[in-house]
Amino acid sequence: MAVVSQQWVQRRPVWLRDTQVFRRRAVTFIQRAFTYIVLIDIAFVFLVPIFYILATSLKTAQDLTDPTIVWIPSGFFWINYPLAFLAMNYPRSLSNSLWISLGSAFGQTVSCAFVGYGFARIRFPGRDLLFALVLFTFLVPPQTIIVPLFILYKNLGWINSYNPFIVPSFFGHGLKGALFVVVFRQFFKTQPWELEEAARIDGASAFATWWRIMLPMSTAAIVVVFLFSVVWHWNDFFEPFIYLNRMEHFTLPMRLSVLSPSLDQVTGGQAGDLFNEALVMAAVFLVILPPLAIYMFTQRFFVESIDRTGLVE
Repeated sequence: MAVVSQQWVQRRPVWLRDTQVFRRRAVTFIQRAFTYIVLIDIAFVFLVPIFYILATSLKTAQDLTDPTIVWIPSGFFWINYPLAFLAMNYPRSLSNSLWISLGSAFGQTVSCAFVGYGFARIRFPGRDLLFALVLFTFLVPPQTIIVPLFILYKNLGWINSYNPFIVPSFFGHGLKGALFVVVFRQFFKTQPWELEEAARIDGASAFATWWRIMLPMSTAAIVVVFLFSVVWHWNDFFEPFIYLNRMEHFTLPMRLSVLSPSLDQVTGGQAGDLFNEALVMAAVFLVILPPLAIYMFTQRFFVESIDRTGLVE
């Protein structure tokens, strides 16, 4: 039967074979076209705000009131960036944001990897119940528990310091900590058990197995968790606004909320003549510039790590 079928395929009319080839190519073309259309739409949604920020930040006061000027300004008015730089006290605010973002990201990466390994590879009574409680903390909005947390940190003397952000991160908590535990748990569950059995035969403890074998293998999960933690802590405004009330401790996103008074101090009371939408957009671009730079340099590793951890599944 196989020989007969193969002979029939070879003896098919040329027009029939050409029709089937055309159909396959047409289906492939439609699938690719649909994929590109979806990707272009998604890119449009994300890139249009960036283009709007850049275009508006270079406009003059006359361009802002001219209805004929939307995307391309009449000239490149670069003075908005130095004014925004000075008004936000950029070096100090950048240092504050880096301390909170990098310190919290490092703590969450280490602690969540440790907790995720325990939930994935170690069997102990009540493991599933504890993991359900971890998921519950992810579902609870931070606004609902901010009052008792503020009272606790105030009694500890942590207000106007970075401790409310960095210290909890070293205990598997902090911003989105439960999600990072889930990421590491799902990653460690996919690793072969033979590695731990071999380590146990060699006399390695559970901690030594995690530190020397499993953690070096989890580079993909580490990259995903670290970058997500950095970006989310960088963009966070709610918790820093609660725990930090001195200007010298403000992060870059917090500086946007006091941009006009800060500009008034820098310009000697002339903020009313200089403060406009173009200046705000320049300040916004300076705030998002460091995360954009980080993503540009780590894009390849980030995409590969997302694919390996299966975070989007």
